[in-house]
Amino acid sequence: MLGLEYFSFRALWSPWLLFLTIALLIGYFYLIGPWRLKHFPNERRATPWQQLMAVSGIVLLYIAQGGPMNLLGHLMFTFHMANMSISYLIAPPLIILGIPAYVWRFTFGKPFWKRFSRSMNPIFTLVLFNVLFSFYHIPAAHDYIMTNYLLHEFYYFVLLVTAMMMWWQITCPVPEWSRLNGLRKMAYVFASGVLLTPACALIIFAGEPMYAVYNDPNVWAKAMNYCVAGNTQQLLSQFQGPAFFNLMAPAEDQQLGGILMKLVQEIMYGCILAYIFSQWNRQENAESDGDLRGTGPAGTV
Repeated sequence: MLGLEYFSFRALWSPWLLFLTIALLIGYFYLIGPWRLKHFPNERRATPWQQLMAVSGIVLLYIAQGGPMNLLGHLMFTFHMANMSISYLIAPPLIILGIPAYVWRFTFGKPFWKRFSRSMNPIFTLVLFNVLFSFYHIPAAHDYIMTNYLLHEFYYFVLLVTAMMMWWQITCPVPEWSRLNGLRKMAYVFASGVLLTPACALIIFAGEPMYAVYNDPNVWAKAMNYCVAGNTQQLLSQFQGPAFFNLMAPAEDQQLGGILMKLVQEIMYGCILAYIFSQWNRQENAESDGDLRGTGPAGTV
């Protein structure tokens, strides 16, 4: 299907990333299980929803960066944008919300991290991620990063870190570390959507294919070094380039990728806005109930 049968297990499943994912899952359940009982016995255990979010986030990140979808992202631009959406718009908030507050406090409560947290200004993290993400989708930058392995690895890691920093402002699970109230979080999500729109619009409304990785067979073969071991120039003689695998014309593939990215962004941001509103409403109701209990004849001190 989609030509995956032509590639090896290593190319399809990235074994070292698979082992890392399994290690992260084991480490997560150790932290919320035996480690919590030993060091934080009075802390509440992670809820089933938290566990589901954390596991989903870690597994989705592996699927996008190490599973078959990663290889498909080098064959079709649509899958590439699906991977970007999963890696930086879906997985980060799931992971942040899935890890209990006591783990975050233990990990980042040290004096060094407190000094580092000064750089976690909400405006800075918002602009930083969106600028890096938009810059990556400038055709010349995209093709250069995709064809240089070490830079590719480094840039994707930086994107993940900055995405986590941005999402932290919205989904911070440690109440005393949160810098934004409910209304400002909603404005933050809206601003992020606005900043991400130009990159999506550039891709959707381009009249012709922009990325050589998906159009030039020689550039594509070089980019495939990221996924396939050995001399990828042999792929040219066997498949004559990415067109062999693509189900659509390059321009249509590119437009669909941009549309998919924008749709995922809108859906994800809509879900996050609903989450923020529910949390804000719950907090307001709790404060109102507290005020009511503290007033009137029964509450007079």
